[in-house]
Order: sequence, then structure tokens, then C-alpha cells
Amino acid sequence: MGRRGLSDAEWTRLRALLPESPRTGRPHKDHRLGLDALLWLARTGAPWRDLPERFGPWRSIATRFYRWTRCGLWEHILSALRQMADARGGIDWEVHMVDGTNIRAHRHAAGGKGGQHAQALGRSRGGFGSKLHLRCDRRGRPMAFVLTPGERNERMALPDLLAAGAVRRGGRGPPRLRPKTLVGDRGYTGQPARDLLRRRGIAAAIPQLRTEKRPRLMDWNLYRERNVVERLVGRLKEYRRVATRYDKLAACYLAFVQLTAVRMWL
Repeated sequence: MGRRGLSDAEWTRLRALLPESPRTGRPHKDHRLGLDALLWLARTGAPWRDLPERFGPWRSIATRFYRWTRCGLWEHILSALRQMADARGGIDWEVHMVDGTNIRAHRHAAGGKGGQHAQALGRSRGGFGSKLHLRCDRRGRPMAFVLTPGERNERMALPDLLAAGAVRRGGRGPPRLRPKTLVGDRGYTGQPARDLLRRRGIAAAIPQLRTEKRPRLMDWNLYRERNVVERLVGRLKEYRRVATRYDKLAACYLAFVQLTAVRMWL
């Protein structure tokens, strides 16, 4: 986790993916300063009002963040960065890994519009919060995120994880989406999950439960590499606004997750 703002090299890659500043009304603050402010908030987990004065008025930064979140800018940036990485061979399509992690919610996260389930909040053995499901490649690069209430089982989020994170390629063909093999823990085992992977032509490296009667071949050497996705979870949770959910809206929390993922792709 970088403790400083964007470097010159990171800003050069990111600048072209951001919308132009509006030319009407009061002069707009520089986008780089705004992104540095958002990264500071993600790293510290501080409230908006505690944003240091060097970043400018906190309301201006918050307004820009909400506007960019509503228009889907963070996923657009991630998609573009994945596409550029894939063009230079930076994505491993042989093996992808999936995992889920519980995110404890601060009391300020309660009360979102539509109720707690509409905002991906629920109560599990880990307490009140959300569950963040993620898929990464063999190099630990984040490919897709899905946010659900905290009590949701990993298997229930697997279809959405496999449907997200498509990478467009040059030419007229469809975007690349499916890895050759998917590695997951026992939270993803079971006949429905295996049938889903089989229909999509994806091999499974998922251990069986003791209650499953039909024996299956298992590549344990490949399964031992699953620590890659666990280390990715650890790197994401170095950002306090990811490790603990403070946002009432699921879209805002997921936007901060995507922002930290953007930093990893730069």
C-alpha cells in the first residue's frame, strides 16, 4: 500500500481514463488532487469531514466521488487497465482463484436506502456486515468483485463472479472472460457449482466435502497456490476503508474497493 499519492508514472497512465473537467462555473480542482484525497480516505478510513485542507473542500471531493460512482467510472477504469495489461500479456488466463471475506460494518453504515439487504448488509457469525467476493488471476491481479450481505454463502456469488471482469480484445471477437481452471476452497464445492463450471468449460480445482460420495481427481499442487488470492485479500484490507465498511450505500463501499484495485493495476 502506497502511503503517498499517485506517482507521476501512475498519473500519466490514469489521466487519459478520467473525464475532462467541466469548463463552466467555478474553476475545477485538479483530478489528481481529488484522486489523492480519495486514496487518503481509503487508506485511513477517516470521515469525509476530516479530510486535510491541502486537498480542498471535502464537499467538493465527495461530490466528485459520488458523481463518478453513479456513472460507473471506477469499473470503466478497471476494465481499461485490464485490457491494456492483457494486450501485453499481463493476465494469466490459465488459472483464476476465488475467495470471499467478511467485512465488519461500522454502525454508521446502517440506515441505507431500501434496507440492509438492499445495501448488501446482513448478520453472520462474524457479526454485522457484508461479504466481499473476489476473483483474481494467478499473479494476484484482481479481476472481479461481488458484494453480498454477510451471511451469503460463497457458492451463491460464484455465477456473478464468473460473469464479471470481461476483458475486451483487439478485433471483432467476444471479450475474454473464462479461465481454463478455477481454484477455490470448500466454500465453492458442491454439485451445482461444479455443474456451472462444467457448462462453461472451466476445470475445477476445488476440494470435496467429506459428505460427497463421488470421488474426484484433485490437483493438490495447484490448490496450494490458492494463497495468492488470500494475499490479495490482505493487501486490499491494508486500506482501512476496505477492511471496515463505513459507507451506507453498497455502491460507495464497492467504489472504494475498486479504487484500491485500480492502484494495484497501475
